[in-house]
Order: sequence, then structure tokens, then C-alpha cells
Amino acid sequence: MTEEHAIRDIDVDKPNAARVYDYFIGGKLNYAIDREFAERILRMHPEFREVALLNRRWLRRAVPFGASRGIRQFLDIGSGMPTVGHVHEIVQSIDPACRVVYVDHEPIAVAHSEIVLQDNDNAEMVQADAEVPADVLEHPTTRRLLDFTEPVMVIMAAFIHFVPDARNPAGMIAAYRDALVPGSYLALSSGTLEGQSEEIRRAAELYRNSVTDFVPRSTDELRALLDGFEVVPPGIVFTPQWRPDDPAEVGDHPELASQLALVARKN
Repeated sequence: MTEEHAIRDIDVDKPNAARVYDYFIGGKLNYAIDREFAERILRMHPEFREVALLNRRWLRRAVPFGASRGIRQFLDIGSGMPTVGHVHEIVQSIDPACRVVYVDHEPIAVAHSEIVLQDNDNAEMVQADAEVPADVLEHPTTRRLLDFTEPVMVIMAAFIHFVPDARNPAGMIAAYRDALVPGSYLALSSGTLEGQSEEIRRAAELYRNSVTDFVPRSTDELRALLDGFEVVPPGIVFTPQWRPDDPAEVGDHPELASQLALVARKN
């Protein structure tokens, strides 16, 4: 381990979910251990890379949806690696005054985000445990960039499936909800086993045992996490079904996306 790894406390002895995801979507912020694990997943389920890309495409539709509703502040929970088409690039192309706070505890994600964002006064990374909402919401960077007397979009893209029931995901989401004013939004996607093949179930089990806690959830299980929010149309659907730019993009088998997605409004 290099001196920089020691300083950043980067664990390169086991695969990391954020770095594996980065590899799936074509990023370069990953290590051999992450690539080896990702390739094991791809041998079991070659479509897994497309699953990750479909989630990114959903995010790139959900975020402009929030902007079209007047949202100019975004809190990206478990944001992962700073890849092309990240939230600040999307929203600041709509309005350069949009403000974005990214939150992650993975040292590489934080380090590279700091580099990417160093010249951007309206976007910053917070290194914190997103499962402790107070640490995120009360962080000086969050308080400086986001005005919680105005609407905010909270983003949990491919994050909540890493929070098992024993760690109270409903309570965590409720804590973020309570910090938001009416008219704010939650954009959330999650792995699911609804409509999935046995190959997907085996891949999910490998992920659970090798990387981190992984809890795929059903439509009803996700809905149960959304107390105080109203899900906007088209509801809780597979990622390509959520307001596609072209209906042809959905395809005949949207369930192959293996992830459900939604946007919900706090009333």
C-alpha cells in the first residue's frame, strides 16, 4: 500500500462497491481486486455492465426532471466516483447557479471528487457516512452550499440496496425527509429480484458475500421506505421505464435492468 493509500485509508485488499460500479460503467478509478471481482460477476451475468449503465441513464433523466420542477439544489447520497455526466455537470448545464453536494465515505471517490470539483464553487464533496444523516446535514459544507428553507432533491442512486433492514433504511430516509421543505424530491434506485432469473439471483448472492451488504428490494418494500413522500408518475418501475427519452429504449424486457427506480415528492 502506498503512502497515499495509508493517508486516505484506502482498502485495496477486497473489492469495493463504488469502485466495482465505476468499472462497470467504464471508469478508471478502480483497482485490480475490483476488476477481478467485476469480471466474475460479468461471467455469471454479462448484462451486468448494461444494468449499471441503465441506472446512470435513469439518473440523467431524473435529475433534469427535478430541475424542470424548479429544483436548484441537489444532495447526492452515496455518490460514488466522479464519472462523466455526474449530477453537477447535468444541472449546471441547465443553470450554472445550481448547487450540488456529493456524499460518500469511500476515500478514492472523495479524493477524486475533490480534484474534479476544485474549480467549481457550486459543487463539493462531503466525506461522511450517509447512514448518519446528522453528519451529512450538519456538515459545514452542506450548510454552506444548501439552503434547506428552499426545496432540495435528495438522490440515492443504487445506494439503498447497501443498507440492510437491520440498519433501519426507513429511519434514515425519514431523517433526510424531515430536513426538507415541501416541494422537495427524492430520486431513488435499488437493485431488485422482481422478475429476475436464477443467474441474477446467484450474482446478487455473490455480491452480498464478497463486496458489502446487498439487499435487493421489491416494489412494495421500496414503497414502505417512502413515508411522507408521494411517488410521481410513472411510479416505481424498472430504470428504463422511468420517463424514457424514447419509448423504444425500454425494449421488450425492461426487467433485465435488474433495478427499480422512482422519484417522489415531499408534500
